[in-house]
Amino acid sequence: MIIQEMGVKGVIFDLDGTMVDNMMVHHLAWQRKLKELGLKLTLEQVREQIHGVNEEILRRLFGERFTDAQRSQYANEKEEEYRRIYKSELKLIDGLPDFLVELKKNHIAMAIGSAAPAENVDFVLDNLNLRHYFSTVLHAGDVLKGKPDPEIYLRAAAGLKLKPADCLVFEDSPTGAEAAYRAGIPLIIITTTHSKAEFSKIPNVVKFIKDFNGLSLATITHQLI
Repeated sequence: MIIQEMGVKGVIFDLDGTMVDNMMVHHLAWQRKLKELGLKLTLEQVREQIHGVNEEILRRLFGERFTDAQRSQYANEKEEEYRRIYKSELKLIDGLPDFLVELKKNHIAMAIGSAAPAENVDFVLDNLNLRHYFSTVLHAGDVLKGKPDPEIYLRAAAGLKLKPADCLVFEDSPTGAEAAYRAGIPLIIITTTHSKAEFSKIPNVVKFIKDFNGLSLATITHQLI
């Protein structure tokens, strides 16, 4: 309840890289798919350049070389490869199971605002039995514009029936962090994928964590004072 006294009534989680440490698997799946399409990138290049909604990524990389139907097909094939690779390794980031329990016990509303397609969100929530924690779940198909546009976080806050300023976002990427900043929501960064230095231009970061171990409502409240 302490966190509610500080004005934070809801927590919105990004998914990939934030709840599950899966970004390297995504990078590998993208690298394989892009190679099939004639674009050879190193994993580091993929990490730097590939972010956002899949169809937007393909349009950005290839222009109008492909039709909408082709972009959709290639995006689906990439995600199928990701799920195939990752299924046997799927688990929440350390400390997150206990943190979710604490949030729920303290009646903190929770949402997911992910740039992933619906199938990937379902893949995590259903295989790890997490749906009961979240009253609002948004994925790439729920928005017209992907991150760094703030739409998904504004919609997540609205889904929780809260003002953006009453929420807190957990993110792992500079693109997602910018989306939260543009939505007017403070955020905590988990450094699974990117270093602290990469967030130097995001002024609303209140804390950096490497995982959720030791994180509690009390520690968050302290950071927000």
